[in-house]
Amino acid sequence: MTKHPIEVITSVERRRRWSREDKERLVAACLEPGAVLSEIARAAGIHVSQLFRWRKELCRVDESSTPTAGTLVPVIVSETAPTAQPIPSEPPAPSPSRRKRSDVTIELGRGRRVRVDSDIDTDALGRILDVVLGRR
Repeated sequence: MTKHPIEVITSVERRRRWSREDKERLVAACLEPGAVLSEIARAAGIHVSQLFRWRKELCRVDESSTPTAGTLVPVIVSETAPTAQPIPSEPPAPSPSRRKRSDVTIELGRGRRVRVDSDIDTDALGRILDVVLGRR
């Protein structure tokens, strides 16, 4: 007969509740110069992501204090303000969209291959292949 170790759990493990002061203390430690978040989290017995979440919650700007669309805010005009540039009547031309560069490899046989950009001019490609294949 084989004996297997048995572990008896006598209490119900529950989530820890962190007071706001404890959260603020840990987040403040994270904001210190040279602080290592993983070490702070390990010392507190929590995961690093929990520190990031607390920092986000505690450092969030009160949304009720920021103006929303349609809200009037005071404007101060000073005598030394730079002159405003006129707004162009046409929107700026959109920059050309960047696309992923792709290469095409052409196997010519006998270990020869030509690699060109996929949007190469076909006439230019024909001239390149003529030279490589010795047709000119």
